[in-house]
Amino acid sequence: MADSHLPVAPFRPAIVRRATLCYSRTMLALTMGEPAGIGAEIAVKAWHALHATGPAFLLLDDADRLTGAPVQRITHPAEARFAQALPVLHRPLPVAAIPGQPQVATAGAVLGAIREAVALALSGAVDGVVTNPIQKSVLTASGFPHPGHTEFLGELAGTGVPPVMMLACPQLRVVPVTVHEPLARAIARLTPELIVEHARITHDALARDFGIVAPRLAIAGLNPHAGEAGTLGHEDQAIVAPAVARLQAQGIAATGPWPPDTLFTAHSRPLYDAAICLYHDQALIPIKTLDMAGGVNVTLGLSIIRTSPDHGTALDISGKGVASAESLIAAIRLAAQLAEHRRNRS
Repeated sequence: MADSHLPVAPFRPAIVRRATLCYSRTMLALTMGEPAGIGAEIAVKAWHALHATGPAFLLLDDADRLTGAPVQRITHPAEARFAQALPVLHRPLPVAAIPGQPQVATAGAVLGAIREAVALALSGAVDGVVTNPIQKSVLTASGFPHPGHTEFLGELAGTGVPPVMMLACPQLRVVPVTVHEPLARAIARLTPELIVEHARITHDALARDFGIVAPRLAIAGLNPHAGEAGTLGHEDQAIVAPAVARLQAQGIAATGPWPPDTLFTAHSRPLYDAAICLYHDQALIPIKTLDMAGGVNVTLGLSIIRTSPDHGTALDISGKGVASAESLIAAIRLAAQLAEHRRNRS
């Protein structure tokens, strides 16, 4: 995501009302993210917002660089006393972090925090993982082979299906079928099978982790007016409609192809539980327009719960004390909700 200023704004609960949750049983692992970014600052702000009510989380980071909150150094999640202090699994950085100036030397620590958080979740020591934003260019320069968090998490905690990215806010959930690739290549990659795969993974996650008994999926069209019966392109008839038919044949409540220009209106959004979108901007423009600060990135298809704030490292404001923790707080609360739903189904 772009490094841009995130205005401070009051928190709005994500997806489910807080009154329905049981935070006392939840412990999450929060990764450090890019040390030159705003991860440490918003982690401290999230602790101040949540320490009295939960959900509880521990932070994998260099405890010596944390300011603005009491810190409890722990060696295991069971030691955490979240109401009294921010629990930290102290993982020293090899070089001092400089706000706004990423360093390849810290890449190993960043990736190590993600690996350790996932391992804690796989072992049952924590209920889920929340990841602070990473600087992909720095990790790539260090030899990191993945395009981002999602693919790396699939390697660490996959279930045999490709990990799928969902963006969620109180008004909308979207899943892009293609993500970080040029638009022409994304369109060329579209097939009924790819759409069905993403829709099935989304359907199963909505039922298992979001507690939706009979999930409804809206499949977006590709062309204006979903192709206008073929007069504005053949892809909707040749690719999207067959995918919808296959999903319906499998007992999934899927509809479409929906005209993209009406799919995200206030009238349409209550008619489905998630929108399956065909390319990156088709999914991310509406959700960021609706709730830029409160959106949450959720990875579906994993054996663990994983969420992340839907923004980048914000290098331009790092160290200035002005970053908003709203999206991180939403990610923490949503991870706790998903963990509770998954726990209740086990």
